[in-house]
Amino acid sequence: EEALQELMKSIEELGLLSPIKVRASGKDRYKIIYGNRRYKACLALGLPSIPCIISEAASEQEIYLEQIAENLTREGFTPIEEAEAFHKLMNDPRFSSSIKYLSSKLGKPESYIKNKLELLKFGQAVKKLVVSGTAIRKDKLTEDQLLPLKDLPLEHRDPLALIMARDEMPVSDVKKIARLFKSKDISASTKDKLLYKSGRELYETWSVYEQNRAERAKPAEPKAKSKAKEAPPAAQAEDTAQIASSTPHGRVESPVDPNQAVAAAPVETVKFPDIRPADALATESPASAQPSAANLSASDVAAPLLMQVEQLLAILEAAAAPTEQTMPESAQLSDADHARLRSDLERLTERLETELHGWRGVLQVLYSSTR
Repeated sequence: EEALQELMKSIEELGLLSPIKVRASGKDRYKIIYGNRRYKACLALGLPSIPCIISEAASEQEIYLEQIAENLTREGFTPIEEAEAFHKLMNDPRFSSSIKYLSSKLGKPESYIKNKLELLKFGQAVKKLVVSGTAIRKDKLTEDQLLPLKDLPLEHRDPLALIMARDEMPVSDVKKIARLFKSKDISASTKDKLLYKSGRELYETWSVYEQNRAERAKPAEPKAKSKAKEAPPAAQAEDTAQIASSTPHGRVESPVDPNQAVAAAPVETVKFPDIRPADALATESPASAQPSAANLSASDVAAPLLMQVEQLLAILEAAAAPTEQTMPESAQLSDADHARLRSDLERLTERLETELHGWRGVLQVLYSSTR
């Protein structure tokens, strides 16, 4: 009713800018193909006539296609309404259209129609949240947010979609979380447990899981290990010092099994029982690289690591995150700057989370060595 009043006001001030479309249904009688709201608004305004276009469409299919073509230009036509219209044209016995035929008639790529049809895989609770456009909004879903989840099983697909809507997850994060749930290394029961997490927690779980998967995928170096065993203690100590100084930020690159990975993330502990555990942390225990007191002191080995920690603390103190008071207002940023800032911050937080996990590994080794 409110929308109709706005339309009436617009027609009263500017006139009818776009004629309606009709088809002949008898002598001096016509049936509206599209423009029913415009017709009602003109009728309510008491206008004696209304401009219209008489369609030459002969079949019901052609008429329906004209209606869809008109609706595609209408702002209020949602992606789900589009999908349902395409589905009707393809599956209703009266039409039985192919995607290729619809593409040629409507001037839309076949991929556009296929993506719309994929939205119908989701349940009603998800469908009612779908909106047009690409802006991420709370408790709403864009087509770009939904499509990465379309191939997941129903029991994971819809709950994940609702989590993504609730937590306003960016499309890039949704894609990563979808990859986590597509992994064949993780059991269905574990994935069920992951559904109790928030969107941000799911992203953090993906980050830890991917890092440790990359660690386990690194090629083994048995020859290098055997040489290290034969080397004198002083040489081993020298190697340890070099590794500590050359590794970015002094991170200890030790493979961790998925159970430890999820536990390291600041979220609820979730086990990955069906993933083959990697080598234990003990493979890089400081004991295996302990120098002899005669050749190199413990402080000499620790010096590069201590220096890196102190440098990191100084950098973090100088580059502390801005407070709400010091943050620039969104209105002061151009669209390009806003998009770039958001993208850079996503990369920064992802990198920080990865490095945080590495330093936790260092701390874990230190705890183990003092027990």
